[in-house]
Amino acid sequence: MIIRFSRHAKRRMNLYKIDEKDVLDTIQNISLKGEVVGKKEEINENLSLKYGHPLKVIFSCENDKIIVVSVYPFIRRHRA
Repeated sequence: MIIRFSRHAKRRMNLYKIDEKDVLDTIQNISLKGEVVGKKEEINENLSLKYGHPLKVIFSCENDKIIVVSVYPFIRRHRA
């Protein structure tokens, strides 16, 4: 399976100092759960200590190719 990063994802990883390995581990965890097709997002709670918040990865799957669209620390905002 081919995994590519969009320019936006690379910039977000650089901005928030996110390791590529953490993103790849998050994607592999979701892809092992079953067949994934289309735009998906995954929140990795295990990385909360490392980045201060859970890591959110948004990616798109087509055939044998995964494109990482965006990556960022997921800060939950509560609405009043």
